[in-house]
Amino acid sequence: MTAVLTETEVVTVPDASAPRGLRRQKILSWIAVHAVAIALAVAFLFPIVFVLLTSFMPGEQALTKDLWPSSWHPENYLAVFARSPMLVYLGNSILYSGLATLFMLISSVPIAYALARLQWRGRNAAFYLVIVAMLLPAQVTAVPMYVVWAHLGLTGTLWPLIIPNLFGDAFSIFLIRQFLITIPQSYSDAARVDGASEWQTLRHVILPMAKPGIAAAALFSFLNTWNDYFGPLLYTGEKPENWTLSIGLASFRGQHQVDWTLTMAATVLVMLPIVVLFFLAQKQFVEGIKFSGVKG
Repeated sequence: MTAVLTETEVVTVPDASAPRGLRRQKILSWIAVHAVAIALAVAFLFPIVFVLLTSFMPGEQALTKDLWPSSWHPENYLAVFARSPMLVYLGNSILYSGLATLFMLISSVPIAYALARLQWRGRNAAFYLVIVAMLLPAQVTAVPMYVVWAHLGLTGTLWPLIIPNLFGDAFSIFLIRQFLITIPQSYSDAARVDGASEWQTLRHVILPMAKPGIAAAALFSFLNTWNDYFGPLLYTGEKPENWTLSIGLASFRGQHQVDWTLTMAATVLVMLPIVVLFFLAQKQFVEGIKFSGVKG
C-alpha cells in the first residue's frame, strides 16, 4: 500500500488485495456490532422454523434429531382439516376478533378523543380510572361477569367476550389517547373557527391524522382476541361448535398427541393469519407505537 501526499490532503492508494480485505473487515465489524441482535433473532426464529419444518415431516421423523424433513408431506395440512373442524374454529375466531376490534374502535376512539382533546372537569380523574382498569387483571372480574352473563342466558356463546368492547377497552383508550395528544391543538382550533362541531372535528380532522395510532390499537386488540384462550374456554368450553382456534388447537393436540406433524401443521395454520396481518399493517403499527409515547 502506498500513499500520495499533496499540499492539502493525503490520499491512500490501496493495493489490489485491499477491497476484499476491506469488505471482510466491514462484515466482521457489522457482526460484532449486531451480535446481540443476531443472537436474539436466531433464538426467536428457531422455534418458528422448527414448527414449520416439522409440519412437513413424515410422522416417524417428528421430534427426532433430524431437523430437515427426509421427505416433504404437504398433505399434512389437508389431514388437519379432515380430522378437525378447523374451518368452523376459524370462522368463530374471525367473528370474535373482528367484532371485538370493531366494537372497541367504535367506543374507545371517542373516549380517547374526550380525554386528549377536550377540556372538562374531572378529565384527569377519568384518565386515572382508565389506567387502574388497564392494570386490573381479567381474572379478578371473571366470576362476577360470568354470573351476569349466565343470568342473561349468553353463556355458551362468544357474545360475553364481544359485547363488553362496546363500553371501551382500557388499554386501547390509553394508547389512542397518547397518540391524539401528539397532534397539534391548532388543527382542532382551525376546524372550530370554520364552524365545525366536535364530531366533525373528530371525523374529518383528527381521525385521518390518527390512523397510525388507531391501527396500532386495532392490531393489539385483534392479536389479543385471536390468541385468547381463557375467555373462550370459560364461556364456550362445553359447546365445541363455538370454539375458537386457540381452543381447537389445544383439543387437537390432546386428540392427536402422538402425531406431532399434524399438531405442528395445525399450529402453522393458526399462526399464519396473524403473521400476514402484522406484515400488512407493520408500518402503521410501528408509527402508532412510536408516536404514542411522545407525550404523557
